[in-house]
Amino acid sequence: MKNSSEKKKFIFWGLFPAFLFYIIFEIYPTINVFKDALYKTGGLSGKKTFVGFANFKLLFKDPNFVKASQNTIFLIVIVTIVTIFLAIIFASVLTREKFKGRNFFRIILYIPNILSIAVIASIFAAIYGMDQGLINGFLRLFKPETYQNIPFLGDRNYVMYSVAFAMIWQAIGYYMVMYMSTMSQIPEQLYEASNLDGAGKVRQFFDITLPLTWQTIRTTLTFYIISNINIAFQLIKALTGGGPDGASLTLLNHQYEQAYTNSAFGYGLAIGVVVFLFSFLLSAIVHQITNRDVIQY
Repeated sequence: MKNSSEKKKFIFWGLFPAFLFYIIFEIYPTINVFKDALYKTGGLSGKKTFVGFANFKLLFKDPNFVKASQNTIFLIVIVTIVTIFLAIIFASVLTREKFKGRNFFRIILYIPNILSIAVIASIFAAIYGMDQGLINGFLRLFKPETYQNIPFLGDRNYVMYSVAFAMIWQAIGYYMVMYMSTMSQIPEQLYEASNLDGAGKVRQFFDITLPLTWQTIRTTLTFYIISNINIAFQLIKALTGGGPDGASLTLLNHQYEQAYTNSAFGYGLAIGVVVFLFSFLLSAIVHQITNRDVIQY
């Protein structure tokens, strides 16, 4: 009985500091965001006027908020699907196939993940540049006299696809490594048995690799949806600044602009509340949709 009591005390005092910090730096600020979203404030002025849900009512009258919501959803859907799909394919090939230079490709694909967002923005600014950009320079080789430079970052028809490609390039390696870790633990006997049954590599992928990696895929889907919103904000802030004419704004970019540029701090926090609830709801939906029985081996 004494040992049990001491064990409980040890667990309590071991967890208490972390729990206290969590309340101070996570729970309390979150509650403050919800509270301050009900006020009209100039941010650093310190003057607050209670306006209730007026900030939230303004959201759907704001064309930039609607556009930012569309851009955010576009990046979540397109970037997440393409990134996870390619990461699974690359992980499967680099885990199952034996070929020369396999470790080299692992390193090359992972390198973008260790680069800062500022570096990635600089790289793609050079790639997408109008006059000296890599893509325009390459395309100009085929029609040097008549070629018209493509404004990848200066045209609303191209900018979101350009940002999406940069985000996919940055994230593939990280998720590829996570899937490789899971795939490497799948017993080789399963593949040998399927070979004896006449199953090809594609059939093995869908019948063995994918089901036994599903729990990791499910976890990373939820994780990436949340991180996608934050990465998009950082990359767009560094690469396009939300332009041209707000065409590449996301919800977090619009929140930052309202709170710290237009000094509409309360309205910016209202956008933050929407982002929080949207992320939480979307993660819960994805978690439920991807739920399936765990396959043991």
